[in-house]
Amino acid sequence: MFFRPEAKAVLWRWREVFVGVGLALFGLWWVIGPGLLLALPGWALVLGGIALSLVGAQRGRFRGAGDGLGAVQVDEGQIAYFGPLTGGVVALAALERLSLDRTASPAHWRLDAPEQAPVMIPVNAAGADALFDAFSKLPGLRIERMLSELRAERGNAVVIWERTPLRPAHALLH
Repeated sequence: MFFRPEAKAVLWRWREVFVGVGLALFGLWWVIGPGLLLALPGWALVLGGIALSLVGAQRGRFRGAGDGLGAVQVDEGQIAYFGPLTGGVVALAALERLSLDRTASPAHWRLDAPEQAPVMIPVNAAGADALFDAFSKLPGLRIERMLSELRAERGNAVVIWERTPLRPAHALLH
């Protein structure tokens, strides 16, 4: 069976959602079908499928085409970017600020750590989808806010996460 490359890319981008829906339907079939014999594992499959679909939807919204400049590698708590003009490595434990800079084309993730130059990573760099898991480990990061900022069409830079905020808690961002 052959798919056009665009269709294959869409299916691959949303793969967790499709698998989660399939698991939920299979679990529902177990609940409805053979009586009460498989009801308990069926409900577990339904709940697991729903959870996988929700996480998969977040991942799908984060993923880009992956056809940009450079490559991203996340390994043992370190994010490395290897680009044609710049690059850098930053440890997640040392990360102080995560920003999304939409003034550049394409937009860039800006990773700030003390005593080193900021690491700028294009959102469409190869392997940038691995950043979702790395960013989700940051304490207090609001994933839905990050995803909405990623899809916004504004042309500014916005701070997504800070380890120690530079502004008072009552001050508004916008």
